Amino acid sequence: MKRIIFFLAALLAPAQAQDISDAFTDAPDNAKQHIASGFVCPLQLAEFERDAVGQKDPGIGADYCAYSALDSVYGTITLTPLPKTYDPKAMLAPDFAVQEGSGGRMLGEAIEVLGPKTAPLSVYVRTYETSRLATVHYETQFASAAVGAWVVEVEIEYAAPRDKELRANFMNAVFALALEKIAALPH
Repeated sequence: MKRIIFFLAALLAPAQAQDISDAFTDAPDNAKQHIASGFVCPLQLAEFERDAVGQKDPGIGADYCAYSALDSVYGTITLTPLPKTYDPKAMLAPDFAVQEGSGGRMLGEAIEVLGPKTAPLSVYVRTYETSRLATVHYETQFASAAVGAWVVEVEIEYAAPRDKELRANFMNAVFALALEKIAALPH
């Protein structure tokens, strides 16, 4: 009897490991679809190109899509199941600690209206200045909103004022896509 249980456990273990490690599936036009949420990470999003998808924190079920644009502008989208109590500041606190620990200076925080103009979404946003040259300020911005049963977070690194339009285009595209794909799923 012990052999049978061990044999069944051995058969099931690889299947479970594969399900846990593969959060995305291929979608049309070289996109990657997040299996659990339905969110689609297209190859191109605004002026950005997708670099990678994967797991960010398996313990809480967080997965990510990473993007980059010309001139060293980077954006990362993180998808996390919505906790019972959603507090964007608390969820982003580890990222804030990293920024502050490496010398980042908080420039401000606000609620921004992002996504499609027909159905915008209120998004918590905090911005840090990471370094400064004569006319360019390097900034990292964190954004978070609940969409359906998911938390959609965006971290974007850019140079201000040069990349403000790229930043706005990426943020609006991410939250519009989240509203379209995640909210459309039955929960």
